[in-house]
Amino acid sequence: MGKGPDFDAWLHLARTAVRGKFDTVFLADFVGMGGGDLSGYAKGAGFHGFEPLSLVSALAVATQNIGLVATVNTNFSHPYTLARAIASIDHLSKGRIGWNVVSSLAPGSIATFGVHDPLDHEARYARAAEFIEVAKKLWDSWDDGAFDNPDKATGLFLDPSQGHLVHHHGTYFDVDGILDLPRPKQGYPVFVQAGNSDVGRDFAAKHAEMIYAAAQFVEDAKEYYDDVKGRLARWGRTPDQLKITPGLSFAIGRTEEEAQEKFERLQSAVNFSGPVELMGVDLTAYPLDGPLPTDIPVPENGKGRWEQVVRLAQRENLSIRQLVLRYNVVRGHRVVIGTPKQVADQIEDWFLRGVVDGFNLISPLNPSFLEEFVDLVVPELQRREIFRTEYEGETLRDRLGLPRPANQHVRASDTAHVAAPG
Repeated sequence: MGKGPDFDAWLHLARTAVRGKFDTVFLADFVGMGGGDLSGYAKGAGFHGFEPLSLVSALAVATQNIGLVATVNTNFSHPYTLARAIASIDHLSKGRIGWNVVSSLAPGSIATFGVHDPLDHEARYARAAEFIEVAKKLWDSWDDGAFDNPDKATGLFLDPSQGHLVHHHGTYFDVDGILDLPRPKQGYPVFVQAGNSDVGRDFAAKHAEMIYAAAQFVEDAKEYYDDVKGRLARWGRTPDQLKITPGLSFAIGRTEEEAQEKFERLQSAVNFSGPVELMGVDLTAYPLDGPLPTDIPVPENGKGRWEQVVRLAQRENLSIRQLVLRYNVVRGHRVVIGTPKQVADQIEDWFLRGVVDGFNLISPLNPSFLEEFVDLVVPELQRREIFRTEYEGETLRDRLGLPRPANQHVRASDTAHVAAPG
């Protein structure tokens, strides 16, 4: 994406995604990742990107149709601040915002924000759940259309009865107030999550509407898909209310050999000098070409992903070097390599097997890769009638087939009305 934050590069990426009729552009974030050791930055490990909400605000007014998913960590924000920002961007974008809910707590973040008593894995998910609860209350603090009918005769801008003060006093948040702008166009943003652990899967089943999963083998994809979808009924939800989209990296060539050579050139560019890190775990002390040690403690962040690393290492007898290549080049996701037809074949196979609802494309750090996918693979998928040829609907929720949530005060009123005669 250039030598520093480059909006033109992000805009080009987003417009390429629009040209391909994609659902979303996803902006990852690792807030507070800096620390005392800058060697990772020297090798380009630093993100060096824009703050996600700032970037999607700019993209919102420079693009059409494409959903914009921003990552916000619940440990370092407040429900009111985030609810206000997301409501603003949802109106700016005419209903295209999504929120990737993250609750990780890396050592760099702990140091940056001066966290002296960090929450454990389960408590962070509990805080994130309450964060979402409060944010929803704030988004629902005005009825739909409350600001749309000012009365010139009386001089009243709105009807105060259409406002609902929030009084929330929970384990992690105390809020007495009201959001100072209208309810988002979508009601709520599309909730996105990436939980792989058991706690993360439960969280996703209750709260998420799209999941960024990780599965390198069809058996893993099926297990994850069936397990998480099977948890939805517990929360009164149906399978079509959650879209599961594993990561998919790719290399495309005129021949399979050309595609393989292109991918190998990417791998050969990985710099192994200095510290060696995998999923936040320092492996510098171990031989690069030796196996992954079995006695490494499970990291507090990314428990589910680390378990996938261990299973992959055992399944394919991979060395540390090979694992780092898998995770640094394609971030631990499935890789498809071949001609446009071969890539489309592999995408279609998983889709028809019913183990995915779509894919989250993990494009290598080269804009031409995404352009090749849009120009060569998308038309092949369209010919097979398994991918759209035009956008339908106005909002991101419309395009994902997700319902617009009713204001909880309307739901409560309807319930009271139904119950009253008894």
